[in-house]
Amino acid sequence: MIHATHDQRLAKPGPHSAALRDYDSVRRAIAFISEHWRNQPTIEAVADAASVTPDELHHLFRRWAGLTPKAFMQALTLDHAKGLLRGSASILDAALDSGLSGPARLHDLFVTHEAMSPGEWKTGGAGLTLCYGFHPSPFGNAIVMTTERGLAGLAFADPGEEAVVLADMKGRWPKATYVEDFIGTAPLAQRIFDTKLWRPDQPLRVVLIGTDFEVRVWETLLKIPMGKAVSYSDIACKINSPKASRAVGAAIGKNPVSFVVPCHRALGKDGKLTGYHWGITRKQAMLGWEAGRLETSQAA
Repeated sequence: MIHATHDQRLAKPGPHSAALRDYDSVRRAIAFISEHWRNQPTIEAVADAASVTPDELHHLFRRWAGLTPKAFMQALTLDHAKGLLRGSASILDAALDSGLSGPARLHDLFVTHEAMSPGEWKTGGAGLTLCYGFHPSPFGNAIVMTTERGLAGLAFADPGEEAVVLADMKGRWPKATYVEDFIGTAPLAQRIFDTKLWRPDQPLRVVLIGTDFEVRVWETLLKIPMGKAVSYSDIACKINSPKASRAVGAAIGKNPVSFVVPCHRALGKDGKLTGYHWGITRKQAMLGWEAGRLETSQAA
């Protein structure tokens, strides 16, 4: 039997040394992006600084940071632009000072991550029009809110609570213009709650209003199949933030598009129903309704 010497054991590579190498690559990538984001470097340039290939960097960065190098650079760019727009900077100046080629690039960045244009963000939604209407649904009176870009809000009201729910939803874009439009929102309400109109090849256009973290949580919710449920900790793990269960719960509570983004399918770690912004009873009703739809489809 050959025994490894102390020096040989130290030199032998193992999982810890691999983890250290991975961390060092991510650290160098983050440092490079943080220093050069204004020049909007290519993924190849970032990978070269981290001494890995572009594909290796993409997978490694996503595993460690929970987002891609490009998304990290966009977040830095967006935060800087927000700071400028909070002051007196024009949209053109904010775009150029953030390393972008012009207002069009900044507009695309805001629409992708904030579901609104830079101008709308700068003014708290001022100039943005949202149409809304209350419609009957399997879970009580539902308020449906839309913009020209798609479904922006869906919430539920018990009898007599419509004004409270409307105020809750208006608080998300406090300076926007709200127009009651029962006729205009009725077709969308029908499509949401009539399973015969659910078509995978024609998905709803949904505008998600939230931070990057919140949107990542909501996108994870969208991947939960009907009839299934997951815990907050499961969702935290899926977005590579295993210790962020409380933050996940807070993000789920802020979901602006209830039912369509199925926050009702998120349960406590012990499998018990937890708080739901529109009431535990309604959450139970949604889960039961979905179970019934599944049984019907499987029996057909």
